[in-house]
Amino acid sequence: MTPERLAAVLGEPPVPRGTWRREATYVSAAALRGGGDVLARAEELAGRLRDLPGVGVSVGDDGMLTITDAVPGEIAGTDPPPVPFADPWPDLPRTWENPGFVVRYGHARAAAVRRWARDLGVPLDGFAPEALDHPLDRAVLRVLAELPGRRVSRDPGWAAYLTRLAVVYHDAHEGAPAVPVGDTPAGTVHAARVALAGAVRKVLPGPDRL
Repeated sequence: MTPERLAAVLGEPPVPRGTWRREATYVSAAALRGGGDVLARAEELAGRLRDLPGVGVSVGDDGMLTITDAVPGEIAGTDPPPVPFADPWPDLPRTWENPGFVVRYGHARAAAVRRWARDLGVPLDGFAPEALDHPLDRAVLRVLAELPGRRVSRDPGWAAYLTRLAVVYHDAHEGAPAVPVGDTPAGTVHAARVALAGAVRKVLPGPDRL
């Protein structure tokens, strides 16, 4: 499931909560908008959400919705547009202390993944979102899930957001590689991680090569 599909039911993007290490969870105050019977509106929205595959919903006494997504890896299969952000960071120094380097290097690494995948025989079709269940993959998905809400926010905080996305992607790139290592054969998980890298590349600004 993607936050965009949830938003189509709710009328606004849900807000991701927690680390997503074990479970992908959102909360939504959509039922509280407007007048009338909040709980009745919450139950109606919950029923519509439960019709979506892999989605679970609980309704709080205040009408807040807690939404669980069994397959958050579907976020990696989306094609997010670039964020409206003018890069304010200097080119130098190219060290981890420079957020601009962290972000641009994240983009370059994500771009390199597809080149390496092609050379190493990673299958680029048959995307299986359920394969993205490693905690490091989940951390990237968790940050990507914030995108729809930030796009409609008056204060999206793009600089901090892009830095966070880059940091979790660097961790995933190193600890949950998208290309096979050693004698490990290329498989479904690698193809899914190539898709995840593609989504990150679309969001992070920067050149494809540094």
